[in-house]
Amino acid sequence: MSNAEETTSWPELAIGLYDRLNERNAEIVYDFDNFELSVPSAAKDSAVHAPWKMNGKLKITTRNGVSS
Repeated sequence: MSNAEETTSWPELAIGLYDRLNERNAEIVYDFDNFELSVPSAAKDSAVHAPWKMNGKLKITTRNGVSS
């Protein structure tokens, strides 16, 4: 990421990720088995973290087009 501003919020991160994936018509599949993640409340050092636990599949598909 050259010449890009630093992402400072989760919505900015999600929008940026979606835009990048959509440019590539990407599909990403994650398969979780007792996966634990500590999710911060903000994009800063003093953020509070919440534990998330995941099992199963998460599928992200992007499609560039206009619905009729």
